[in-house]
Amino acid sequence: MKQANQTFIQLAAVVALGAFSAVSVHAEQAPLVEGAGIVITADDMRADAQRMPPEMQGLVLSKPQTVSQIASNLYARRALAVRAEEQGLDKQPSVQALLKVARDKVLSDAMLEAIDKQSMPNPSALERMALNVYKTNPEKYKTSEEVGISHILIGGSDAEARSKAEALLKQIRGGEDFARLAKDNSTDAATASKGGDLGFFGRGRMVPEFEVAAFQLDRPGSVSDVIQTKFGFHIIKLNDRRLPRLRDFSEVKAEIVKELTASVLQDARAAEAQKFQANAKFNQAAIEAFSSGYKPATK
Repeated sequence: MKQANQTFIQLAAVVALGAFSAVSVHAEQAPLVEGAGIVITADDMRADAQRMPPEMQGLVLSKPQTVSQIASNLYARRALAVRAEEQGLDKQPSVQALLKVARDKVLSDAMLEAIDKQSMPNPSALERMALNVYKTNPEKYKTSEEVGISHILIGGSDAEARSKAEALLKQIRGGEDFARLAKDNSTDAATASKGGDLGFFGRGRMVPEFEVAAFQLDRPGSVSDVIQTKFGFHIIKLNDRRLPRLRDFSEVKAEIVKELTASVLQDARAAEAQKFQANAKFNQAAIEAFSSGYKPATK
C-alpha cells in the first residue's frame, strides 16, 4: 500500500510538472496584445528589443509596465501599417523603395551575423593568437610611470583664493590631516569627499602646471607648494608612485582577444563584401545626374 501511494505521488508530480510546462509554453505563446485581427507576440517584442543595447534589454523588459507600453506602441504601429495597406499606400514607389531598403537591412544584418559565427576562431586559437601579439609587440603593453595623487583645490584666481590655499598649506605642513582639510575645503566636489584622492595617472592626463608639480614630488607623503592652474589654486600630495613595467599577459589577454576578434570579423565581412562588389557596375553618368539634383542652388 505504501509503495502504491509513493507511485501515485510520483505520477501526480509528473502530471503536475507537465501541466506547469504546458502553462509555461502557453504563456510564452500567448499574445501580449491583440484586437481587431492585430496580434503582438513575444517574438515581436524580442525583435523590437534588438534595437536596444544588450545591457539595457534586461533592465527595460523586466518591468511589466514598460513591456505593456512597448507592446502598445507596437500594436499602434501595426494597426497603422494595416490601414496603410488597406489604402494602397504600400503601392507608392517611394514607400516600396523604403520597404525594400528596410528588408535589405534586416536580411543583410542577419547574413553578417551568420558570417561572424562562421568566422569566429575558437577560444584556444584566439588565446594563442593573443599570446603571439603580446610577445611580438611588448612595447605596446608597457605602462608609463604613474603617480597616485591627492589634491586640494581652491577655485578662483584672485588674491583671496591664493591666500586661503597658502593658509591651508601652512596647516598641512604644521601636521594637520590632509584628507580632512581636503574634505572640508576643496572646491573639487568629485574628490573632496574622498579626501582629495585623484587616483593614479600618467603623463599627458592633467594640465601642464599640475602635472609638472605632481611628478616632481619625490616620496610618498610629500606635498607641493601652492600651484596655480586655470582651475584655481592646488595643493598636491604624493600618495604613491608606479614605475614603468610590462603588464603581465593575464592582465591584457582580454583586451587583446577583444581587438583580435573585432579584426578577424571585420576582415571576414570585408572579404564577403568584396566578392559581391566585384560584380557591381557603376553608371557614372547616372550617379552624376542624381548627385546634381542635390547641389545647392547658386545665388
